[in-house]
Amino acid sequence: MKDISREDDMEEQLFLDLSVHHEGTILPLHTSITLFLMSYCNFKALKTKVVVSESEKQVTLSTLSLPMDIAVVSKQDLPLIVRSCHLPAIVDASGMFCRAGLAVVLRHIIHKTYLADPTRKDVSELLGFKKTCLKACAEVSQWTRLCEISIPLAVEKFLQGPCAEIPPEILQLEKKLGEPVKVHNDDKLRRQKMQQEMKTNDNADGQGRKQELSQKKSQKTSSLDLATALSKLSVQETVSRVAREPSNIRKAKNADLPPLEHVFAEGLYFTLTDVVLMPCIHQFLLALHKTSPEEISSIPLLAAWYERVQQVPGVQSAATACSITFLHFPDLNKTCDKNVQASETKTEEADSSEDQFLGGPRPTMTKLKENGIEAMFSFHPCPAPTIDWESLPAAVSPAQGNLPSGRAVRKQQQLNNLLSVVKNMAKPGDIIVDFCSGGGHVGIVLAYMLPLCQVVLIENKEESLIRAKERSDGLGLSNIWFIQANLDYFIGAFNIGVALHACGVATDMVIEHCIAARAGFVICPCCYGFIQNTVKTTFPRSGRFQEVLSYKEHMILCRFADQTAVQLPPERRLIGKRCMGLVDLDRAWAAEQCGYKAHVISMEPESCSPKNNLIVGSPV
Repeated sequence: MKDISREDDMEEQLFLDLSVHHEGTILPLHTSITLFLMSYCNFKALKTKVVVSESEKQVTLSTLSLPMDIAVVSKQDLPLIVRSCHLPAIVDASGMFCRAGLAVVLRHIIHKTYLADPTRKDVSELLGFKKTCLKACAEVSQWTRLCEISIPLAVEKFLQGPCAEIPPEILQLEKKLGEPVKVHNDDKLRRQKMQQEMKTNDNADGQGRKQELSQKKSQKTSSLDLATALSKLSVQETVSRVAREPSNIRKAKNADLPPLEHVFAEGLYFTLTDVVLMPCIHQFLLALHKTSPEEISSIPLLAAWYERVQQVPGVQSAATACSITFLHFPDLNKTCDKNVQASETKTEEADSSEDQFLGGPRPTMTKLKENGIEAMFSFHPCPAPTIDWESLPAAVSPAQGNLPSGRAVRKQQQLNNLLSVVKNMAKPGDIIVDFCSGGGHVGIVLAYMLPLCQVVLIENKEESLIRAKERSDGLGLSNIWFIQANLDYFIGAFNIGVALHACGVATDMVIEHCIAARAGFVICPCCYGFIQNTVKTTFPRSGRFQEVLSYKEHMILCRFADQTAVQLPPERRLIGKRCMGLVDLDRAWAAEQCGYKAHVISMEPESCSPKNNLIVGSPV
């Protein structure tokens, strides 16, 4: 261990949290996971720094046997942009671009490893078939949230006080491992499996052997599944040499094909998800084995997954580098716990009750009107806002963000509206956050037009944020930061939050974030049809709407609020606009319940966008 250097670093820096110690375990688990991936990738291109409190800075960490040379930095010495984010975080050499959050950091490490050594196909394949593994943000993806947040937190809590009760998050993962697998070549692989099982059955001695195979089917991954998982290339080569399938297999219906069992967390292939889960499940099993070893039999699928992960090339050496000594379970062929099966049935019943929307929005709108609720639009504070785009550098214009000319003009009109409202709210020294910033159309204009304010762009998509950074660099802006992260990973203080066309529930998450920071907000919603209840956000939002509408009725409004496209008949567009107004009125009233003054206005001209509402709020 060494103390952090005071010299400016000319390379990317990785900051990891190290706030809790538990019997030699590196906690939080996000740090253990990051170090495990770096060991698996043999990745050393980042200057890694462990963040501790000032009182812990002098504490020797040799007992943790960290796998690489790591510096120690106190929280007070962190770069300002890093202080605004949950760790882990990576900052580039400029100090203006930060990647924060576990999934974002891990995906960046994989990308950098493969760029440095294109022969590392095993590393690039961690991102999955379409390179989307854990890319969906945890705020809206239940799977990402379970793997990235819920399970690490649940295991950390379990380690602090191990007991015989298995956390529900672990049981949820056990359930997931018992579900059939769907992959891009699903049909071909299942037909191969059917052929293999038929050959096995033909060679079996009598009906008793066949029944035994049938019983083991739900308990043990087939050899075909495992071979496919450990070597996709070898399976492809084998397929090319196999004779044509018998006609009874070629003509078999999809419903008659055997399912593919989970070999790894997301299906047949070892991915980033397995890397994330491995340190967590290892520590959980280690603690459970010490306190209640008999309980491991209630999670047989997870224990079998844990054994299979150890067979992946490179995992054992990475584990050794991280001082991980695997457990082994010789007897895994036991049935699942009845309580787990009961919880599965409940979940399936809950999931099957998807909202079926019947009829149009008129009954719902009438019901609201009878209760004194109608769409209300306040006067625009600047009905004819204008920016002299011709006088500005070309890189400030949305046209520089790879937009077609017609769309660029409409984007300019939208920015006219947002900027006019924000300028009325902003004061010198304010921090303005552009949430869901995309390519920086809003944030770059704000940073250029308000040079005495600090502007922060937050976006989950790396490609969009890199384009924004390139545009900003061309303008020489120094009052702008770029943070690639899910919204929840931004924890910095700010004064105004803005978002242009925040999709679905993202609008509500931004408003909630602004309210938590007691910041003003100017939000243009979008994609009302994508609105749905999430772990953190439920609908309707306000008490007045909740008294009148059910969740299903509110979803009807949301679905029809999307019907405002110019090619639709005028009457349908008008209904869509009213539904839009009602959904956003509910959002505004929810903000008022939290001590805000909020209202809904229409952008001018309304033709600038089919989604032309602005929700404006400020703390009272």
